[in-house]
Amino acid sequence: MTAFTSSGPARRLISILRQAGITNQQVLDVIETTPRQLFMPESLAHKAYENTALPIGNGQTISQPLMVATMTQLLMQHDCKKVLEIGTGSGYQTAILARLVDHVYSVERIAQLQYQAKRRLRSLDLHNVSMRHGDGWEGWRSKAPFDGIIVTAAATEVPQALVEQLADGGVMIIPVGDKQQTLTVLRRFGDTIEQQRIGDVRFVPLVKGDLL
Repeated sequence: MTAFTSSGPARRLISILRQAGITNQQVLDVIETTPRQLFMPESLAHKAYENTALPIGNGQTISQPLMVATMTQLLMQHDCKKVLEIGTGSGYQTAILARLVDHVYSVERIAQLQYQAKRRLRSLDLHNVSMRHGDGWEGWRSKAPFDGIIVTAAATEVPQALVEQLADGGVMIIPVGDKQQTLTVLRRFGDTIEQQRIGDVRFVPLVKGDLL
């Protein structure tokens, strides 16, 4: 099993996250010991523990650590064991989730990013992840229902297919909007959907169809 270790830059990042309001110790521990530099181009590795989003190619980014921590903390406020991730991207958020929940199902529309993410997760001995090359708007119906769904790109509206794939009592963390985006928490109770707006955010768009 891979030994997940900390470093000086990682500890400084954790201090920043604490000051920004991240209080879940499990989330902080996993972020501190997951090597973020593995999930970005080597030329940007020196920026790995800066609290900023960075490009990973194909017009996509690895999210700002504070945003990863915020969305993960919101998810972990609920008893999520089986989680659907929409937008594998670099695989960094996937790795964080894989160290906190029983199983992660991750959907990515760009095959090259999915391949790279799979290789990185394998190198970290994280084998509780299933991946699918597909349209994030459609989710992964055959694996539903999910205790939690985390969407790492902004949808112009909440995808109905994802709502239908939430378990009763399940939670979805999703940025919603076009130019103006809001991080939103949805809870499903039978046919009732409760929504809570967390704050303004900026994500790449959740693209429909057109697999690459």
